[in-house]
Amino acid sequence: MLWIYYAMQKDGSGFLLITINSVGCFIETIYIVLFITYANKKARISTLKVLGLLNFLGFAAIILVGELLGSNREKVLGGICVGFSVCVFAAPLSIMRVVIRTKSVEFMPFSLSLFLTLSAVTWLFYGLAVKDFYVALPNIMGAFLGAVQMILYIIYKYYKAPKTDDTEKPKTVSGHSIDMVKLASTPASGDLKAPPQTHGGDLEGQIEKEMANQIQT
Repeated sequence: MLWIYYAMQKDGSGFLLITINSVGCFIETIYIVLFITYANKKARISTLKVLGLLNFLGFAAIILVGELLGSNREKVLGGICVGFSVCVFAAPLSIMRVVIRTKSVEFMPFSLSLFLTLSAVTWLFYGLAVKDFYVALPNIMGAFLGAVQMILYIIYKYYKAPKTDDTEKPKTVSGHSIDMVKLASTPASGDLKAPPQTHGGDLEGQIEKEMANQIQT
């Protein structure tokens, strides 16, 4: 909406800006309507508040101030448009942070990054061709961030997390198993009997003494 209003101040030379941003307004309106339709109540209310504050009150205030500025209107509107465009291009920074933290490109499709970069580069050259500083400046940042996104996508697309070393687990389990086997095979304390001690006597004599002791008990 701001770029359309800015292009209207350019005496017929802003036709391309009006065309592309009209299409953009239409598509983005569909996005907002779908979001409001399917969002929960809390998100719906907060979205309507932001929509009313920025797209209606904020935009109306900018038009009012612009009409009062006279010859400086184009410069002020251009500066405001640059500010909002930088915000648009900086928005994917949060997604890039998620990609780096999770090492996953699930939420950053390559096609979006590719066309963002192509669009930014194209508008950069257009702004330079028509010597429009306000069109060219934000697209420098857009081209740079788009290229960074594609590089991150290539890096983490084929990233493989290091496999955990499972060699210690069988050793630990086997050690516990051995201990359990030992405990299971050890007799109770009441069943422990000292082995017969031999002090040089013959085996038959030791057996007779053991049998005599058992008869007496």
